[in-house]
Amino acid sequence: MPDRCAVLGQPIAHSLSPAMHRAAYAELGLDWTYDAFEVGEDELADYLASAGPDLRGLSLTMPLKRVAIELADKVDPVAELIGAANTLIIEADGSRSAYNTDVPGLVNAFAERGITQADSAVILGGGATAASTLAALRGMGVREVTLVVRDASKASRLADLAAELGMRVAVATFDQTEQVGGFDLCVSTLPGGAVDPYAEHFAAVAPVVFDVAYHPWPTRLAQVAYGIGTELLNGLDLLVHQATLQVEMMTGRSPAPLAAMRSAALEELDARDAR
Repeated sequence: MPDRCAVLGQPIAHSLSPAMHRAAYAELGLDWTYDAFEVGEDELADYLASAGPDLRGLSLTMPLKRVAIELADKVDPVAELIGAANTLIIEADGSRSAYNTDVPGLVNAFAERGITQADSAVILGGGATAASTLAALRGMGVREVTLVVRDASKASRLADLAAELGMRVAVATFDQTEQVGGFDLCVSTLPGGAVDPYAEHFAAVAPVVFDVAYHPWPTRLAQVAYGIGTELLNGLDLLVHQATLQVEMMTGRSPAPLAAMRSAALEELDARDAR
């Protein structure tokens, strides 16, 4: 019986993880399987309890990133800090270790473009991806961050996290967009289309924009950034880099084949668009 891994979440049909991980296994010469299963927050414990001895690791998407920490025997400090794990590794003794590869994945995505350090950043959005972004930016040396959210009253947890990371933090709402500017990096953690009314402004607030959306692409933010020459990264960059780390952790093989995994993700997106 081959070793197996999987991605869990709800919904899960959109996930590109099977395409990327299977491509990695093929490049690495591994006879492993990787599938996608729809699993809700209250179903994860039962899924883990019934998993066989051939399970090596799980990629986790929403809404499982918080409950995974509660079900792990060991939690990586980064995952514990931000309160979210997107990876469960099943150790040789059957114990479970929880990690967050979004944080180093974001750092590696920037590094691929030669961006390894910055002083200031603006983050659009206040959800789980914004929390991972805060931790990643702190690892790149960012000390001043502005959070732009729809409702300032809901940004307190993120502001507390930024303070815990030793970052000076300001909170603004989208109604205050015109007052926000002058950063090294801009990261939009919002779904595609959510930034459209403010795209012209935020495409120009920093020389580098990271839009975590990737499908459909380009977003309005990306179109404007392209047009004015802003350096642009997108969610596929993050997705591929965090997935390569998962492959290395799950299989024990390094380095994971980044190019093959990116090609597989792009081919899958093209196939979906053609349907």
